[in-house]
Amino acid sequence: MGSEPGADPVAAVVSAMCGAHAQVASAAELSVGLRVPAATRTHVRQALWTDRTLVKTRGPRGTVHLLAAADLPMWTGALAATPPPPNEQGHGLLTPEQTEQVLAAIADALRDDELTTAELTEQVVARTGPWAGDRVMEAFQDKWPRWIVAMAAAMRGGVLCFGPNRGRHTTYTSPARWLPGFTPMSGPQALAEIVRRYLYAYGPATPAHFAQWLAVPKPWATKLFASLDLASVTVEGVQAWVTAGDTDFPDERSSGVRLLPYFDAYAVGCHPRELLFPGKATERALARGQAGNYPVLLVDGTVSGVWHQRRSGRMITVTVEPFAALNARRRRALDEQVERIGEILEGRPSLTIGTVNVGPHA
Repeated sequence: MGSEPGADPVAAVVSAMCGAHAQVASAAELSVGLRVPAATRTHVRQALWTDRTLVKTRGPRGTVHLLAAADLPMWTGALAATPPPPNEQGHGLLTPEQTEQVLAAIADALRDDELTTAELTEQVVARTGPWAGDRVMEAFQDKWPRWIVAMAAAMRGGVLCFGPNRGRHTTYTSPARWLPGFTPMSGPQALAEIVRRYLYAYGPATPAHFAQWLAVPKPWATKLFASLDLASVTVEGVQAWVTAGDTDFPDERSSGVRLLPYFDAYAVGCHPRELLFPGKATERALARGQAGNYPVLLVDGTVSGVWHQRRSGRMITVTVEPFAALNARRRRALDEQVERIGEILEGRPSLTIGTVNVGPHA
């Protein structure tokens, strides 16, 4: 898989997905691998850390994602122009002036380096003042330095992204090292492009669907949709939108058997939820209405079970709990899907049909 711009099928798929949720690294590798023929987790890691056609940063909903590096100007321009979620508003720990100082310090410190949190704290304090290192931010059973309040905004604005782990330690670096000459796109242009990409991948959709996907207020999303050139369609009696001119839909229905990991883009991005998660799936595969917290079994495009994997060395034990009996054809397709998961994750899989007792991922 070459690193020539536009030639990397891994990056192309991640771009088409509007990002791959990467809070669970192996789930992101599986989400991407299932969509790229013959790809394995090694190909995804190579695209991220060697070819740098992917970047690991915060994307939709403020959550950790793999994004196509070429899309970074769009993402940062759009995210910087959206209303920040409540958990990114600082709670008064930094003034606007202090936030600007911290962002400038981060950009300077990471321009040509990869730093751990502790190392970056030293560099930020040295460039701003002791106040940036005050341990005032609640963090589980500890307290973090004050400057970390600005980290989410720094990622949204393209000031920093994740670097490769150094042993057990996370590192951060500058996105410009992934995309030389990187500059965020203007907010209005970026938001229009994000809506277009989202609707192309997951539409027809409503402003409420988009608001849930991006974690923005519904009235704000409604106003954004109204400002753009979109086409109205009707889905199951409900008005929804697609991009202008994108009104041709395939006649054939989705078919086949798929095992999607935690926070897979299809489960999180597609609506209406009552059609995607019918019957028992609503109760068993959603966590208080939130999609993605359970890995799901898809049969002909709808959620028809849950599953879980446990890895020990190269052995991968896959347990699948279908909500209805699988006929012989679908059982063969499930066997093939489990084998494909083994290929992607570079292990030896085994399949058990039975109850999944693992609760939802946070």
